[in-house]
Amino acid sequence: MAARPILETHELTRWFGDLVAVDRVTLTVETGEVFGLLGRNGAGKSTLIKMLTTLLPPSSGAAEVGGYDVRREPARVRRIIGYVPQALSADGELTGYENLKVFAQLYDIPRRLQAGRIEEALEFMGLAAAAGRLVATYSGGMIRRLEIAQSMMHRPRLLFLDEPTVGLDPVAREAVWDHILELRRSFGATIVLTTHYMDEAEKLCGRVAIMQSGRVAAIGTLAELRAASGDADASLDELFVDFTRGGAESEGGYAETAGTRHTTQRLG
Repeated sequence: MAARPILETHELTRWFGDLVAVDRVTLTVETGEVFGLLGRNGAGKSTLIKMLTTLLPPSSGAAEVGGYDVRREPARVRRIIGYVPQALSADGELTGYENLKVFAQLYDIPRRLQAGRIEEALEFMGLAAAAGRLVATYSGGMIRRLEIAQSMMHRPRLLFLDEPTVGLDPVAREAVWDHILELRRSFGATIVLTTHYMDEAEKLCGRVAIMQSGRVAAIGTLAELRAASGDADASLDELFVDFTRGGAESEGGYAETAGTRHTTQRLG
């Protein structure tokens, strides 16, 4: 029997006044895959992620994560997911070890397991040598790796990454990519990420959904997107342009843009 998808949405919708930020999105994410959400600023990616992580209630429609309804069972959903937002979630006035200690306590990891779990996370993310340093002294790539480590302390089945490499230099981006793929291999984690970098999507994602004006304009593997576009040789950049062509950027993107730029400045 085939495994049940770890994430399913049906006609999922979110309104902000008269603005439809997410418009009747229906999709599935299979257990163990790396799935990408692509789209222009204001396309609805971050709003969709916030609904799936129970940070924002849907206006209508339905979504299940791990078989739990995001509206009726948010506490159960939160126990099986990890989330790394665009905004920084690490405290620069604490050391790397201390940041992980805080998250171990937030996730109610038993005291007897905390030290081992923290040491394992630091080693896995290549941060063991920097564990005792203040995070304010870390590079942007180190901070991102620490934030991913924080989100994985409780061994989530599904990890959400919102623009995981925004503001990072090419070397740091590659290091984060390698750790994301290793999370999948070592822990069997399913990963859903948003990104504006097409090379990142090609490197990490088996399938992507391209969003436009709150809707899914196209979804599938690179080969499936090429088939849908009718261009067998198109790059993902070209497909992105093709599927979002003619769509005006949504209003209400100020907060997302401001948050992205703030994160870029802090990580740069």
